[in-house]
Amino acid sequence: MAEHRQSRKRRYITWGVAGAAVLAGAGIAAQTSMAATTWPAQKTFTGRAFDTCAAPSLSAMKAWKTDGFYGGAAVYVGGKNRGCSQPNLTASWVKSVNSLGWKLVPLYVGAQPPCQTGSSPEKITASTATSLGATDAADAVAKASALGMKAGSPIYLDMEAYDITNKSCNDSVLAYVRSFTKTLRAKTYRGGYYGFSSSSAKAIATATDKTDLPGNLWYALWDKKNTTTTDWPWGSTQYTNHSRGHQYIVNSKETHGGYTITVDRDAWDAPVALVG
Repeated sequence: MAEHRQSRKRRYITWGVAGAAVLAGAGIAAQTSMAATTWPAQKTFTGRAFDTCAAPSLSAMKAWKTDGFYGGAAVYVGGKNRGCSQPNLTASWVKSVNSLGWKLVPLYVGAQPPCQTGSSPEKITASTATSLGATDAADAVAKASALGMKAGSPIYLDMEAYDITNKSCNDSVLAYVRSFTKTLRAKTYRGGYYGFSSSSAKAIATATDKTDLPGNLWYALWDKKNTTTTDWPWGSTQYTNHSRGHQYIVNSKETHGGYTITVDRDAWDAPVALVG
């Protein structure tokens, strides 16, 4: 996923610096209760999904659907740090691919950690973390809604690798994520989060205070294992009940139905967009 914002070389350097070792976390899933009378039922997809920088053409999506290898696709709905333009990603495209049977995963590339190496158009600071989280979440909802992704849909916040042992940096990130997720929920969108099992996802999974953290966790662990269970790095009681995604292969050049696209592969068992 980081390739969508960084060069491939930078992506692997950043991941390596963050640390490849994974320690199991304790605690329970960050699931904030939601009133059943006000929330649409969750739409869950369990199967193989892919993510790629720019949403493919409708023709490519039709071709890729024919062999049934993938059932889900992540799309970058917005964020100042989004790495690619999205000429194909329109409300019409969303409606069309949904009618083909694709399950869509909305992804938002929000502000990035203050201690993260490299430059980003938008970075978190200690003083702006909470306000920025709320502003970005409101923008994420507006972008998703404009694409026809209705209330009750999840929005996954993309947080790239950073040094989680840097306390001030980590505190700022957690403040931003809490504000982002709280604002999503206030607008009846489900909170999701993409990060690295060795750093940004680990910070969420192992946080002692679970208040307002996202209830769905998509972890990058490039072990080539199509699973959300056998390599789950943290406590077995965390993020259960269809709340996990696993990015397990990156930069996979694949051809389906005559169309070749470089994608990342994901094992999916979590909420997807409600379209219509």
